[in-house]
Amino acid sequence: MSIVITGATGQLGRLVIGALLERGVPAAGIAAVVRDKQKAADLAERGIELRIADYDRPESLAGAFEGGERVLLVSGSEVGRRVPQHAAVISAAKAAGVAQLAYTGVLGGPDADFELAAEHRATEQLILDSGLPYTLLRNGWYTENYTARLATVLEHGAVVSNTGEGRVASAARADYAAAAAAVLTTEGHLGAAYELSGDAAWSMDEYAAEVTRQSGKPVVHDDVPAEAHLAVLTGAGVPEPFAAILVDVDEAIRRGRLAGTSGDLARLIGRPTTPLADTVAEALRQL
Repeated sequence: MSIVITGATGQLGRLVIGALLERGVPAAGIAAVVRDKQKAADLAERGIELRIADYDRPESLAGAFEGGERVLLVSGSEVGRRVPQHAAVISAAKAAGVAQLAYTGVLGGPDADFELAAEHRATEQLILDSGLPYTLLRNGWYTENYTARLATVLEHGAVVSNTGEGRVASAARADYAAAAAAVLTTEGHLGAAYELSGDAAWSMDEYAAEVTRQSGKPVVHDDVPAEAHLAVLTGAGVPEPFAAILVDVDEAIRRGRLAGTSGDLARLIGRPTTPLADTVAEALRQL
């Protein structure tokens, strides 16, 4: 029997596989569900079984899982299409009789009231309705969501948002991957819902100050009205529907919806979460 990771060639999926290997799971005990075999060639070279399937082709998922396996459903990246995609995975997992279905949702679960959370709320309900043994991993924000844009921030000397003084309890993507690996390899997680976030919440003012400190270049937080932020994003080429979602997330941050620090993430991984300063430093090294 294997531990099965869907979306295995994505950024989180690859990190989960790495975390499983670090925990001593043999490569032969891991299966990667991928759409593109070529993109997963490096995984196959490490001895990981590839199972070719596509969220958008439910029939391709028929052989993706086997009875008794533990499965991580990494949420899809195509906003607006994720509910039917996730439903196809859940249906296939139920038909196979998997022993555990873990799902990477969003901080707050059913109480998350922003637009990006809607598909996660719907997916959680599908999982509950399925009757499958489950573990809900309600992931907070990845610090890399912000540091991935550091080059632009440094070019313009500003972090633009409509978050106000709202705070984000982010953690490194690798922290969330380590948590997923923990619940897939240890007991006591069935029926649990974990609120995963960083140990400390920070504001955009503090983020700008940290970038300034480490880069030596002055960076400010430019807090603007939601409408103005939308115009900035669309002017930079972000499609308006997705830009509207990003602006809505900032409004959620303003309301404190992503500031929770439950401690669940640190407890699962057995160490403090990665500080903001460390992820900023790593991003600057890669510029």
